[in-house]
Amino acid sequence: MEQLGFDFGTAAPRRLVRVTPAKLSTWTSCPRRFRMTYLDRPSPPRGGAWAHNTLGAVVHNALKALFDLPPDRRTPDQAVALLNRQWKSEGFRDVDQAAEYRTRAQGWVHEYVSSLDVDFEPLGVERWVSSPTERIVAEGRVDRIDYRDGELVIVDYKTGRHVLTSDDARGSQALALYALAARRTLRKPCRRVELHHLPSGSIAEWEHTEESLARHVRRAEEAADEIDLATETLKAGGDQEVLFPPVTGRQCQWCDFRRSCPEGQEAAPSLDPWALLAP
Repeated sequence: MEQLGFDFGTAAPRRLVRVTPAKLSTWTSCPRRFRMTYLDRPSPPRGGAWAHNTLGAVVHNALKALFDLPPDRRTPDQAVALLNRQWKSEGFRDVDQAAEYRTRAQGWVHEYVSSLDVDFEPLGVERWVSSPTERIVAEGRVDRIDYRDGELVIVDYKTGRHVLTSDDARGSQALALYALAARRTLRKPCRRVELHHLPSGSIAEWEHTEESLARHVRRAEEAADEIDLATETLKAGGDQEVLFPPVTGRQCQWCDFRRSCPEGQEAAPSLDPWALLAP
């Protein structure tokens, strides 16, 4: 056996835990919600659509479709036409409110595309990227990956009610992991991350260092270790209420699994599906 190269004195390599930013965020915010989302089968019933999520998805889909077109057709008017084609009204209070926010979204994408150099070709649009570290495989889908001045740039579209700052870009674990995974997948350097907030037309940016990326990776690995331990203990017969406790707070107002969580219902009142739209 030794002649065949088997070393029985060496421990087996550690199994890497596959994580996405969404999984890590869900675990950190509420382990019970993580279990209901990713482990329970069948998954508990979810609440209905939220208008702000519908709005964000429509804008993302319109911008993705825009970059599927040849450069000479990537006009602001074409972006508006694509948004109209993608439009959905789930979660809005009524047809009047849906029409109001459709008009707002039309203005957002028109102004945003007017500010772009649409002749450039992104290296990725809704691109799946992945990279192993010592303890995890970090992966996810990036809104857009640009190539500027010899480096990749991670672009994330935002349509929420709050204007974002460089602190938001710096502190985003998702953006940091995307940068790490993009440079591994595309074999090019990547340090810069950007949050493009369409309602305000602002861009929040950050230039990561190796040290700042490493800090995000360490936090992701620590959360992944917790997820893996809780999941494996549950499979072995552990108590799900102990392993995946609820974390209650304001976030319980918009949790998809609110109806299945008595603690969440007690922690905060319910919201109307359109309550998180920008005023």
